[in-house]
Amino acid sequence: MGQEAQTLPPRNLRDAEDAVAKIAGLWWPRADSGDFEAQDRRMAKSGNRYLRYYLIQAANKMRQHIPEYADYYARKYAESTKHHHKRALVMTARKSVGLVVGLLHRNEPYRSKEDRRT
Repeated sequence: MGQEAQTLPPRNLRDAEDAVAKIAGLWWPRADSGDFEAQDRRMAKSGNRYLRYYLIQAANKMRQHIPEYADYYARKYAESTKHHHKRALVMTARKSVGLVVGLLHRNEPYRSKEDRRT
């Protein structure tokens, strides 16, 4: 019997979020050579394109209906120098991955802040 690759579980929820984001392709690989580092990088096209598409679509609806995500989107939109909408939307999707992973980990449905207060 040969040695089989051992997969270790994520150490914490942040590691799980990073893993899901990488599986979905919600990251930008470095584009550098020596001392040069490119400012305009293309998003990774590796990963599950369907998962990436649906996470970005969900983030778009979240920014339209949830004030916290609308504020985050607006902040990222203002920070970006190129491709404002796309970059801000992908960053919002990356933030929403944390919400999704947390809800799945705790096995609970999403409740808005207004619902949590009552």
